[in-house]
Amino acid sequence: MASKTLTVRVDGEIAARLEKLARATRRSRSFLAAEAIEEYVALQEWQVQAILGGLEQVRLGEGVDLSEVRAAWEARREGPPD
Repeated sequence: MASKTLTVRVDGEIAARLEKLARATRRSRSFLAAEAIEEYVALQEWQVQAILGGLEQVRLGEGVDLSEVRAAWEARREGPPD
């Protein structure tokens, strides 16, 4: 996949930390920033898909009633069954 240039403004302290990390890992700031953005985007995509999937389950009537969730949580807090 072809790469594209992206300009990002960050706080001076973050830039200094990135520079220090780049030196310590012998990687470029650009490499580290791209890696961090990739991980962030992947996590956010996953979270959005999970939320949308949950909403779809509710739409289809596949949700769990809140009282059932509370009962299960309370049972778990009390410890494992005998």
